[in-house]
Amino acid sequence: MSRLRRATQKELDEAVTALRNGELVAFPTETVYGLGANARNPAALRRIFEAKGRPVSHPLILHLDSERFLPRWAMEIPESAYKLAEQFWPGPLTLILRSNADVSELLTGGQDTIAIRVPSHPMAQQLLTAFGGGLAAPSANRFGRLSPTRPEHVREELGDAVRLILDGGESTIGLESTIVSLVEAQPRLLRPGNVRLDQLREVLGDVQVGPVESSPRVPGSLASHYAPSIPVVIVPTFNLELRIDALLTQARRAAVLAQRPPRKAQTNVTWINAGRRADVFAHDLYANLRSLDKSGAAEILVEEVPEGPQWEAVRDRLQRASATGSNEPVGDDLT
Repeated sequence: MSRLRRATQKELDEAVTALRNGELVAFPTETVYGLGANARNPAALRRIFEAKGRPVSHPLILHLDSERFLPRWAMEIPESAYKLAEQFWPGPLTLILRSNADVSELLTGGQDTIAIRVPSHPMAQQLLTAFGGGLAAPSANRFGRLSPTRPEHVREELGDAVRLILDGGESTIGLESTIVSLVEAQPRLLRPGNVRLDQLREVLGDVQVGPVESSPRVPGSLASHYAPSIPVVIVPTFNLELRIDALLTQARRAAVLAQRPPRKAQTNVTWINAGRRADVFAHDLYANLRSLDKSGAAEILVEEVPEGPQWEAVRDRLQRASATGSNEPVGDDLT
């Protein structure tokens, strides 16, 4: 069981002071760790882009402690937003709404829309309530890399760029939030996550899938995201051993993320059996990829995961992790 804990008063006071001074604070959410900054402070928002090495055209997700503050940030809020909030907030769901005129363009990526969610992690709730305002919080990692699900991942990625890291243990979900746009004629799923399409349709009825030309830019929409430095290759189950043997024949190391143990022990092969439960596989995905990224292998071979709604978010992240086969960071993601 992942460890979830609450911050001490001293930790909270230090974090709130840092945020009010325009500094960055990393904090846990149920999805991944976020890199928090005062959403009303443009200088603090710029520090996010500098710390991550990230283009300012990418919108940030605003984190609130309650849906009651939506009108401070968004306008023309549809009834569908409150229906989804009632069902899934606090939780791993981000809503895209029309932004108020006083919202910084650094938060919206220069668009007239804003991404908002209410996280459920108790420490995130503590921090947001104590701060008394909205926090912009992309994932606390370098641009385009694997999202952090543990505090040590944040330290590895960002080092001294972060004033404070609140340690809330492992993220319980391990994948970024579902993103739904409510600014078009029909609700539209723009990024899969722990809140599934079938669950959204139970609340709203018809929900479209995937972006169209008029859809706002959102995190997780570029072809390549969530990438380790070693190229990721998705391999059908029947072809896994053949692909490993091909690498070993070339005197190259192999790293494997599979849903089963290896059929035989082999030197120069690092193998992680992630199991067949979708929720467990998702929870451990980024931590497992980080471990394999340190193996010295030529490729990370990922056994193709099953079809079905429970695996939709995992498939999305793996497809993007393997999109280019390059170690150049070309995407970004948020919590």
